[in-house]
Amino acid sequence: MASAERAAPPSSCGGPFGERRPVVHLFGTVFFDLIFSELSSPPRPGTEVHTKGLGLSPGGSANIAVALARLGADVRLSASFADDAFGHYLRAELGREGVDLSGSPLLSGWTTPLTVSMAYGRDRSMVTYADVSPADASPALPDDFSADACFVTLGTADRAWLETLRRRSGLIVADVGWDPTERWPSNVLGQLALVDVFLPNAAEAVAYTRAASPEDAARILAGHVPLVVVKMGARGAIAAGGPHAEPISVPALPVEAVDTTGAGDVFDAAFIYGTLARWPVEQRLRFANLCAGESVRFAGGSLSAPCWRDIGAWWERQGCGAVRAAYSFLTGLLETCHPVRICQRPCASMPLAAGMSAVERREHGDPVTS
Repeated sequence: MASAERAAPPSSCGGPFGERRPVVHLFGTVFFDLIFSELSSPPRPGTEVHTKGLGLSPGGSANIAVALARLGADVRLSASFADDAFGHYLRAELGREGVDLSGSPLLSGWTTPLTVSMAYGRDRSMVTYADVSPADASPALPDDFSADACFVTLGTADRAWLETLRRRSGLIVADVGWDPTERWPSNVLGQLALVDVFLPNAAEAVAYTRAASPEDAARILAGHVPLVVVKMGARGAIAAGGPHAEPISVPALPVEAVDTTGAGDVFDAAFIYGTLARWPVEQRLRFANLCAGESVRFAGGSLSAPCWRDIGAWWERQGCGAVRAAYSFLTGLLETCHPVRICQRPCASMPLAAGMSAVERREHGDPVTS
């Protein structure tokens, strides 16, 4: 699929929503991710490292978009795409995943943001190139805008725009990006009054609050937002806020990790799904840990997100132990949630049609939409 034509989502899921799929609108930046995995260590200055592990996939806000689409949500994404080979590849892949890009402009004179991720052990290092987008980072909302949930990245969103979004959406979920200046400005905490659920990772939570531990950071952040979840990777996650006087901690599931790129975003998607389903917080944490754990079994972020086929296969491997008992809520879901097709995984090459220019694709006979 060379164009951004929207395909059927890769999963069909009645589950807790019946026949109506929840609508989730995402705002953010989509990156072209180039992931080197199976590295023994990061390259040292003046050296070269070889690896057989390479994956290409959409990244950034695309990680959450694809993960939600694979769980069965109706996903709409507002993001700018550059009119270059990488930009057309990203639009094609997201269209293939069933993500609605009707609110995402195709821009000339701009370059696709790109991230190189180098995965080694249970960690990874990243290098990112991102030119300033000529489009508004906070797009105007149409008069008929509505969504069951919206996802935003704090720090880059305009406060007046957030206030408008607050009035137009039933649920506002937010994450926060890494601050390259490492100054961790306090204005981010001020934006939390407009958010329902905040999902930082442990390093970000500790840095913004100046807390001594992720647990202390969760307690501090719970004073700013109704519900905060601090993601701790292989150590699981902590939630605080609402009726819970003390943070709730749920450990991660054991997994053989290939690459952790995008795992936090997949966690966000699964937690949004559970929140819309009105599950108890502990159940949401377990489901998010499961989906994030399944995603690290492959290189890359978005295309490593699990579909219901992956979740069902995991369920069948659990036997009759304590883990299966803790995840017994999956029984009913797996009866109504089914994969429509096999989900694509990150691969080491980019499809030719996705990398063609608009003129070349017209000559090739492919439809062009933008």
